[in-house]
Amino acid sequence: MDFENTNLECRPLSIKLWPPSDNTRNMLVERMTSNLTSKSFFTQKYGTLSREEATDESKRIEDIAFATANQNYENQPDGDGSAAVQLYAKECSRLLLEVLKRGPRVEADKEEVGSDITSAPRETFFDISKGRRGFFEAEEAEELLKPLKEPGNSYTKICFSNRSFGLDAARVTEPILVSLKNQLKEVDLSDFIAGRTESEALEVMKLFSDALEGSILRSLNLSNNALGEKGVRAFGSLLKSQTWLEELYLMNDGISKEAAQAVSELIPSTDKLRVLQFHNNMTGDEGALSIAEIVKRSPLLEDFRCSSSRIDSEGNLALCIALETCTNLKKLDLQDNMLGVEGGFALSKSLAYHVDLKELYLSYLNLEDEGAIAIANALKDTAPALEVLEMAGNDITAEAASVLAAGIAKKSHLTSLNLAENELKDEGTILISKALGHIKIKEVDMSTNLIRRAGARVLAQTVVQKPGFVLLNINGNFISDEGIDEVKDIFKKHPNMLGPLDGNDPEGVDGDGDEDEDEDKDPVADENDEDELGSKLKNLEVDQEN
Repeated sequence: MDFENTNLECRPLSIKLWPPSDNTRNMLVERMTSNLTSKSFFTQKYGTLSREEATDESKRIEDIAFATANQNYENQPDGDGSAAVQLYAKECSRLLLEVLKRGPRVEADKEEVGSDITSAPRETFFDISKGRRGFFEAEEAEELLKPLKEPGNSYTKICFSNRSFGLDAARVTEPILVSLKNQLKEVDLSDFIAGRTESEALEVMKLFSDALEGSILRSLNLSNNALGEKGVRAFGSLLKSQTWLEELYLMNDGISKEAAQAVSELIPSTDKLRVLQFHNNMTGDEGALSIAEIVKRSPLLEDFRCSSSRIDSEGNLALCIALETCTNLKKLDLQDNMLGVEGGFALSKSLAYHVDLKELYLSYLNLEDEGAIAIANALKDTAPALEVLEMAGNDITAEAASVLAAGIAKKSHLTSLNLAENELKDEGTILISKALGHIKIKEVDMSTNLIRRAGARVLAQTVVQKPGFVLLNINGNFISDEGIDEVKDIFKKHPNMLGPLDGNDPEGVDGDGDEDEDEDKDPVADENDEDELGSKLKNLEVDQEN
């Protein structure tokens, strides 16, 4: 190679100073911990913190400083990060000095109550939701919120739920929230504007939002406020400043298509989100598309609820696809939407990614046999630690029962099963009962399933002998009077484990118009019917493998 003729292009070396590595951040925490526990001018004057308290305070300081500096860096991403580093160091020094001057919390408590009295634990949770429900006005706010104004208080969690804040009360509360926002981690503002006019409610929400802007919250609950798009945007300054949220609750909030779009637009980062709950909204398909975008950006999601939100097939399909990115999911609730058969297939594919799933709520989704079979097949090979399965009201018949039973039989940790309001009849019920024999089930709901005497008897005999069993619900079925007596006799030693049977119809007719003419035949003939059903179960374990 001709080195003399080689064209070496000189490029300026670009070094990014931000963000610091995890190792650097940990070293800084250690250094601050050392400052808080070592002998110095400040510790001699104000007291030395214990190693445990110093470590906690150092981590808190570093978290706040990092978040502040990172927000500054995101506002000027083209820089090399030097300004962010300077701000990071400055914030750490400022907050460290505050802690040094405050001294150890426990020692401060001892000085207040006397050296011979053991100090009480510092309160961290301030809750006014347990009082009377009603309007919350300025005078009451002044009195009730006094503990939050005490210097050096340790409140990190507040709950203002169940009290309706007027504008005057909000103005009293605003400076208190401003003074607390650097220490608050959990804020519950659910149901805090009930009965107010829209204009007053929006103004109250904006006051609270501006007061809490810049706080580093772990959990935020804005449920039961009928927010709509206007309400979501009234909380805009708070939502925009949250980059560390782990839990967000927006239930019964009138989250329409526009409101869902606003939530997706305003929250800058959900990469730390573990809990996201929508329930009883009017989101619809288009709103679900926006929620799906939030889900896609939340890889650490463990608990997702989007129930009773008027979502049809298109929106549910988008949600199912988005959920494939959430491999840490432990709880999934999509109840009372229009998932349908196609949605059942989409969800079955998504379930393959959720090996840690423990609770699955899929009632009232119009799954029908095909959708239920797809989900049951998926569950055979995933979620080995599943504890709760609910698939009520899905028009599931005995045709799907063998596959459903095979999936259930593999869930050795399953403790609660709800298959109410389906059409499993005796044949399907006996198949499910045989599957329950292999697991440690504690609660079973098979109410309203067109079950007659044979199915009720086998199910009762299966669960009554389960260690730790709690409750069987077979109400609303077609069990004969003799069958009811038989079931009660099975539970005679444990009557509290059997739910009410007053909704049972011994003369019931199933959807096909077929009456059970053999209900009152002699017990031997009834046993023969059960044997015939039992013969269909011989290959159940083989079916599990298939």
